This record gives sequence, C-alpha cells and structure tokens, in this order.
Amino acid sequence: MANKPITEKNTVGAWLKHPIGGPLIRSMLADAGVDEKVLTPVKLLPLKNLVAMSQGQMPQSVIDDLVAKANSDDPAVLAEVTSAPAPAAASEEAPEAEAPAEDDEFEAEPWEEVVTPGRFAGKTVIVTGAASGIGLATASRIAREGGRVIAVDISAEKLETFRASLPDADIVTVAGDITKQESADAIVAAAGDKIDALANVAGINDDFSPLHETEDAMWDRVIGVNLTGVFKLSRAVIPAMLAAHKGSIVNIASEAGLRGNASGNAYTVSKHGVIGLTKSAAFMYGREGIRVNAVAPGGVATGIPFPPKVSEYGSAKLHPYQMQIPTLATAEQLAASITFLLSDDGVNINGAILASDGGWSIQ
Repeated sequence: MANKPITEKNTVGAWLKHPIGGPLIRSMLADAGVDEKVLTPVKLLPLKNLVAMSQGQMPQSVIDDLVAKANSDDPAVLAEVTSAPAPAAASEEAPEAEAPAEDDEFEAEPWEEVVTPGRFAGKTVIVTGAASGIGLATASRIAREGGRVIAVDISAEKLETFRASLPDADIVTVAGDITKQESADAIVAAAGDKIDALANVAGINDDFSPLHETEDAMWDRVIGVNLTGVFKLSRAVIPAMLAAHKGSIVNIASEAGLRGNASGNAYTVSKHGVIGLTKSAAFMYGREGIRVNAVAPGGVATGIPFPPKVSEYGSAKLHPYQMQIPTLATAEQLAASITFLLSDDGVNINGAILASDGGWSIQ
C-alpha cells in the first residue's frame, strides 16, 4: 500500500517519522554535519518554515526537492533512502530522548490560520514592522479580515511587496524610522482622525551581550527601536483614542520581558520596559475605553537576523536555557494572539501580558 503523500505543510515531526521523508532529512543533516537534535524545537512546525528560519541558508528549492523525493516511486530515490543513516538509538545516557506521548503530538495535523471575515471591518489599525515576520502576518490578517491597515516599516520596497500581495485590501504604507518623532507624526497623519488600534510589533535583536560587555551603540539602538519607538507611537495615537473614548493597543514584549535568561542585556531591558509601559498605560486609560495589552512571544520562526557577532560570554550563559524552548511558533500563530487582543473579542482584557510562547514561561 502506497504511503500517504507528504507535503511542505506537514510538520517536521511528521517528516521525521515518514518512512521516506525521515531518512531523506537525516541524510541531509548528516551531509551538513548537523545533529538531528537541532530540529527538536521545530517538530510541531510545517517543514516549509525551515526556509525562513535559515536566513537564506536553505532555499525553497531544497524543500521542493525533499517533497518530490518523499513522494516519488523512483527506484533511485528508494535506494537513497535505504542508504541514509538511521536515527541514533536511545541509550541510558540520553535522558532527553522524546517520550512516546510527544511523538504522538508530532503526528498531529499542523495548525492552519482561519480568517474571521469582517472582524476588523470599519476599523483603522496601525501595524509597525509590517514588512516581515510577525508584523507582516499581523497586518495581512487584519487586512484580510476587513480592516484598513496603516503598514509601517523601515523598508519601503518590502511594504510595497506586501501591499501588492493583497490588491483588494485597504492598505496604506508608511516607510519610516519609528524612533524618530517625525515618523510617528507621519504615521498618525496617514491614519487620519480615526485610529482604532495599534500593534507595536517592530523590534530588533541584541548581540546576547551581558551588562559589562554591552556597547553604547547596541544599547541605544535596541532600546530605541524596541522601547522608545513603542513609546513615541503610542503617545502619538492616544489623543485620537481619547477623543473616541475607545481604542486598543497591543505591544510586543517577549519571553525576555518575563525572565532574565532568554536574551542579552539590552533586549531584556527593552522588553521589561515594554511590559512596564503596557501596564502603566492600561491603568491610566482603562476607564476611557482604551485597552493596552502585550503579547510575549517565545521562539518564533521568522528568520529575523541577529547582529553578525554575538557575545561568546552571553551565548554560553544563555544556551542551556534557550534549549528548553518547547517549540517555535510561526509568525501567523503570533498574529492570531495579537489580533485577538486588538479586536473587540478582547473586550474585557486590559493590562494583560499574554505569554504566547508554547508554555516556555511555565518552566
């Protein structure tokens, strides 16, 4: 009996358990000198997400080739499979081996985004970082759910690509630097008098440096984008929301805003600051009908790059804890959390810090 076809939409875990797909992936990893354990945090993600996560190291053609071979009846492919390395057997020295219950989870159907038509109809929503990653997924979902999106990013070219991808949607693009007051003013001007919601998604990574290694340039840039930008744009939209006696702001914090062992000094401080800003604003404006919440992601498969050089000291300290991430999420999964809080479905939620991290924060 023929195997059920497997596609790029199936999870990495399903691929590893597939009689043909599994050996193909293990062979590819062996050729690259990479341990199979690197795939543990992504076993619940669709195979296609490996392209974005690789930051250009894995082209889409590699995934296409795997799919073609896994579903092929070519004797040459079958010969390649039989010669592929088998997975290492578990030993008494390997307590981290996966339990059978987890293996069952890896066979589950991958999560798929379900759009709610009209959820943002008649609403104007500003989304920063809208040209890629979580910001792009959030802006896209709002636009497809009937909202007017003010898409903000530093890259005008990528914003135009996003707008062109949804030609029937109401999308206004604004290219600018959210750390600059003139950009905040331009964003509000583009939105007009009515601003229903704001998603402060734009953010950058640091270099994992601890306090004694953090350079001024790294500190200023990370704090500027991740915290000052959130402050400036939130301050700019509050008057319109006060005038309307309603509004919703969602800030992107991080697992690093909940603990000290998830990232470097500058990034950790910036995200703790975002949580403080969120709670203060939620308290100040809650009675005026303005809800301010935050989403704290864990690991997300967006492929957003780190600086070219990261701290060896900081990386060594962080590595054991970062390896405890239960699973990586897709940008679309984060967008589901963000749009819930932005929408009227989050009507009774104010000042919440929603850990959208696959359970990392409960460890």
